[in-house]
Amino acid sequence: MPTWSSIWNFIQDFARKYVIEPVRGMEIVDVFDILILTFILYFLYRFVRDRRAGKLLIGLGLVFVISLVSDAFDMLALRFIFRDIRQLGLIAILILFQPELRSALEKVGGTPLSGIRNITGETRDISALNAEIDALCSAASDLSRDKLGALIAIERSTKLGEYVKSGVFVDASLSPYVLRNIFFNKAPLHDGAVIIREGRICAAGCFLPLSTQEDIDKDLGTRHRAAIGLSEASDAIVIVVSEETGLISLAIDGKLERNFNYNTLKQRLNGLLATDNPGDHRKHRKEKIRAKKQQ
Repeated sequence: MPTWSSIWNFIQDFARKYVIEPVRGMEIVDVFDILILTFILYFLYRFVRDRRAGKLLIGLGLVFVISLVSDAFDMLALRFIFRDIRQLGLIAILILFQPELRSALEKVGGTPLSGIRNITGETRDISALNAEIDALCSAASDLSRDKLGALIAIERSTKLGEYVKSGVFVDASLSPYVLRNIFFNKAPLHDGAVIIREGRICAAGCFLPLSTQEDIDKDLGTRHRAAIGLSEASDAIVIVVSEETGLISLAIDGKLERNFNYNTLKQRLNGLLATDNPGDHRKHRKEKIRAKKQQ
């Protein structure tokens, strides 16, 4: 049975080995190392915080704590069991978090590509972007009024090629009339999703991944689950129109925002898509300031 003195000695040895000695020999490279690791851990925390992976991570943390306690107090039975668990821990994490790890890597990989695209000037003109947003909002508003279900995914930095292949390639101009015809309830492609790429209707009738979140409102159907699922797996913005209620919703980063109309949807899309075109956004803002000064 361990005594208080043995516990105190263990704490002192632990602090000396893992806190005092590393700090004494710390260099500038070590500081950058710690900062980068802190950023990665913070990113992982934000990513799993509102997802199913958060509960799995808590479970793994509990296993790790029990393992440390069994070592500290020399609990032979627990130490024997958890020794093998620690050895297989990395493989278990890769298996348990496979969907979340894939989604995280896709989002991390998409960020620098977006930055390179902006540096090289491959961004859409602000007037063209406004026209696209107007077309999307008009279509969503008309579909909502007629209670025609719709699912529209706007591709951003993460490419949606695998979902485009699941549907029918269209490559048409983005028009509210075309969208309304696609989602007309007698049309052959109305049950699938439309994917918007670079301001054009890329494909229709596409199948999207369903979310596995357990706390989604039970009143929401397959369209809403598919919208949330795609927003979890990519940085796409997904517009959903409910066939039952006509409500317009947006799925972003695994979360669903509801009860939009034409004006609020336009305002939200402007705020989201303007960040994809920072050069155009800054140019438009400067033009507005110049126009006010001339007045």
